[in-house]
Amino acid sequence: MPPSTVSNRNIYPVILCGGSGSRLWPLSREGRPKQFQSLLSEHSMLQETVKRVSDNDVFQAPVIVTDEKFWFMGSAQLADIGIKPGLAILEPQRRNTAAAIALAALAIGVDDPEGLLLVLPSDHLIRNSKALHIAAQMGARAAAHGSLVTFGTPANRPEVGYGYIRQGKKLSYGYTCFEVDAFIEKPDLNKAGEMLEAGGHFWNSGIFMFEAKKILDELQKYAPDILEHCIEAFETGSNKNGMIKPAAEAFSRVPNISIDHAVLEKTKDAVVVTIDIGWSDIGSWQSLAECMDTDDAGNSAVGDSIMVNCSGLHVHGSDRLIATVGLDNLVIVDTADALLVMRKECSQDVTKIVEQLKHEDREVAKLHRKVHRPWGSYEGVHWGLQHQVKHIVVAPGEKLSLQYHHHRSEHWTIVRGVAEVTLDDDVLTLKPDQSIYIPLGAVHRIYNPGTVPVHLIEVQIGSYLGEDDIVRLEDIYGRVENPSSPLAAE
Repeated sequence: MPPSTVSNRNIYPVILCGGSGSRLWPLSREGRPKQFQSLLSEHSMLQETVKRVSDNDVFQAPVIVTDEKFWFMGSAQLADIGIKPGLAILEPQRRNTAAAIALAALAIGVDDPEGLLLVLPSDHLIRNSKALHIAAQMGARAAAHGSLVTFGTPANRPEVGYGYIRQGKKLSYGYTCFEVDAFIEKPDLNKAGEMLEAGGHFWNSGIFMFEAKKILDELQKYAPDILEHCIEAFETGSNKNGMIKPAAEAFSRVPNISIDHAVLEKTKDAVVVTIDIGWSDIGSWQSLAECMDTDDAGNSAVGDSIMVNCSGLHVHGSDRLIATVGLDNLVIVDTADALLVMRKECSQDVTKIVEQLKHEDREVAKLHRKVHRPWGSYEGVHWGLQHQVKHIVVAPGEKLSLQYHHHRSEHWTIVRGVAEVTLDDDVLTLKPDQSIYIPLGAVHRIYNPGTVPVHLIEVQIGSYLGEDDIVRLEDIYGRVENPSSPLAAE
């Protein structure tokens, strides 16, 4: 029986899609974090999450909450699996889960204040969708009666990377529904072992369920500053055809805090539904490896690899063969521009590498060699002292910004498709094996008017080749106002 029948309420999956996933570097990076990566199937983590709650007999259309700069990736991936979101809330900057949930509740509450929000991280693994639906049924009963529902998953090992929930008195909403006795921060190993031995402690999955009106009331009670600024950002922002853009200035004043700390650890109405849904947050390379199929020696691999006399390895490759001999208990991740080698038990320390790379202002901390943009992608091919070469792909119907550069000239050669090129006052059509020279300071743009992608090779020559040497005059993606952002380049 669907939750909407049990509780007489609509259930809105709210997909939180704003994380950075730095613990899975170098595969997950700020410019394309893990929710947009295909880690365990042909689909991305976002696509898998949305597919789990796509039954129209049970759920309303999903509400996606994401960073504005990620929406072009998210919308394209949803379109690829035939999913149209009910609402898309595009945050101007990250402000943690309390703000994201407040915005979703405000948006849903406009038309359905008694609607139930089923809040799901976009980058978690849930192997058992049927169990998730059963858990949602119990959660819906409790949420319809004013409870704030968390979902706890059984702890099967001492784990220092997760928060815990200690169950209290059993409730009548379902056979595994309990009062929350306590939320417990990520413990040390001894404490985690004690809780595992004692029983009654569950990992906090980061999945929640509550009525839109109820969570707003609780935010007003326990975190009024968050709600105040979210309301201001929501009401003074824009809402066009279900695409909601909170006002940036007001949203910048929202405290950066999780819904757990803001409300759930303070409320008297928290309950926990405990059920094994095959959950993992895929929060490290070790946890990802634990979700993979292994050979008899405990090795797992993605990509082309040969392992001789190895045990407990996880090898994640891209284009190259990775060969290993006589190794054990390692994670090896190879990408086009970075190689990570570490012992599995050190997986949580990957963030220290990312922090150091950011401190050194290394682009490899943020961007992959192949960078996705609303119009297509570009990939670095070769770099020299005063030149670099890129492979650029422009999707059908898309165009780059009308722009010029202060420090570089460019040479474009079309290798596939037909492009329309603007160069100062001229508009030219270029076909494969045709080239054009873009002098320093010349206003230019490339547009793909066709139905197949345009591929071109770009050679840049100049004294400075940084992505922030772009002055935009026009841009259909709204990036003119922030030309210096490295994540808005090209």
